[in-house]
Amino acid sequence: MYLTRIYYREELGFIMNTNEIMSNTKLMIDDLKTVCANFGLGNASSEYKIITEVFLYKFLNDKFLYEIRKASATLKNSTNLEADLNTLSDEEYDDLMDELPASTALLKREHFISYLFNNKNTEKFNELFDNTLIDIANFNINIFSVKTSSDDKIRLFGALSQFIIESNKKSDFCRAIIDKLVAFSFEEAFKQKYDFFAAVFEYLIKDYNKDFGKYAEYYTPHSIASIIARIMVPEGAQNVTVYDPAAGSGTLVLALAHEIGEENCTIFTQDISQKSSEFLRLNLILNNLVHSLGNVVHGDTLLAPQHLNRQKNDLMKFDYIVSNPPFNVDFSDNRDTLAGDNFKERFWAGVQCRQLSKIVMKKLLQISNSVCYIS
Repeated sequence: MYLTRIYYREELGFIMNTNEIMSNTKLMIDDLKTVCANFGLGNASSEYKIITEVFLYKFLNDKFLYEIRKASATLKNSTNLEADLNTLSDEEYDDLMDELPASTALLKREHFISYLFNNKNTEKFNELFDNTLIDIANFNINIFSVKTSSDDKIRLFGALSQFIIESNKKSDFCRAIIDKLVAFSFEEAFKQKYDFFAAVFEYLIKDYNKDFGKYAEYYTPHSIASIIARIMVPEGAQNVTVYDPAAGSGTLVLALAHEIGEENCTIFTQDISQKSSEFLRLNLILNNLVHSLGNVVHGDTLLAPQHLNRQKNDLMKFDYIVSNPPFNVDFSDNRDTLAGDNFKERFWAGVQCRQLSKIVMKKLLQISNSVCYIS
């Protein structure tokens, strides 16, 4: 079988309803988890990384093709889009990419899922698969990476076949992944709104937050976050900043952004958990908040807060602050440091306790310009 394209729902003569789109999206996620289980990675620490990165690759691939159709009158009704793109000169292809929204990840033609599918029987396919993901990450590093507190960049993708220990199974694993991706298109999903993608995100990460809170990885359900957002946000808020110093997967700030209007606010976050920061990036991309990715920081908010004012001499102040911090985390190892001279001005009221809750609440109230909610 040779795949030249992924069919779009309109071309097949029907439009799926929201329930069908959700059902098919969940089925793809379940299929990817089944692949991991079949290759011995079910419930492994690497499973979340494989599932979320492969899902994101599929999302970005389909979003790119979707935006190409919108940007080009010639290709809008193409019945063989990827093949038609392959007929363009390099200059024509680059010019077409220049027409795409800044929130769209850019792909070379050899990055397409259809290209990998057509080459899946090549020897050492796992190397082609891994190198493709890494090249996409490098090609889009300026917009789609998040940073650490030491200013290192966390790329979109890494090599995924490395998690398969047996070398003779690496390519088969990557082939199984690609087979699941070509059977589904996100075309109809791009017409959906925040509530749809919030539900998709919850389903995607549900198996990876069972022990939330134990390792400072807190998750607030979408339904609760939406209620909080409706309480906090007045009508007509524009050009505002939203901050969460312990953002986790970002459900709270995403709910606020949706209530305010994604185009009317900028999100700032920090979280000590690398896994949570990767979840947050995915959440922002799914919900059309790519412009805030540069404000996502992986690092310790207490010891090294990264969001400073323009003069770089004090912490930045925000219009809205919302947080569900890990109140039960023991920070005994850092308590004396926070109580030391270097932090005296910041924690002017002192650090009398070893409970995180009191320190966090004091600090958030100091840097809020308007509304602060701590759950």
